[in-house]
Amino acid sequence: MWKSRITISEDSRGEELAPVAKAVHDLLGIPVTARSKNKKGVRVEKGEVIDFEYTGPILERVLKENRVMRTIPTTGKYAGIPVVVAPVRNREGEVIAALGVVDIVGTVDLGAAFAEYPQVLQKIKRQEKINYRQK
Repeated sequence: MWKSRITISEDSRGEELAPVAKAVHDLLGIPVTARSKNKKGVRVEKGEVIDFEYTGPILERVLKENRVMRTIPTTGKYAGIPVVVAPVRNREGEVIAALGVVDIVGTVDLGAAFAEYPQVLQKIKRQEKINYRQK
């Protein structure tokens, strides 16, 4: 039987990070980027790997600061677009890579999106009462 393994290290190249970035992209349907601490990485958009030598300013900051960042970059491919980038850490908690996505929550006007939330909750509560009475 043929076996395959994906290993991420501080020296992983874009080609090695691509399966994980592609899987996250397939799950969420949004652009995904990743890079290791010592090598440039990968950018995935619209179902395809766009770049195997990718880096961005927020990926690099997360690698230096070893913390999750939600921000809007002022430079790079995603300048002006909200992103969230998280560190990938080893067992000792040291950052070995960074994985980022376009922050769709950051692009939504939450006030407008939830303006009718109280009415939705009331409908759900009324429906629960009706369903309970029918049992």
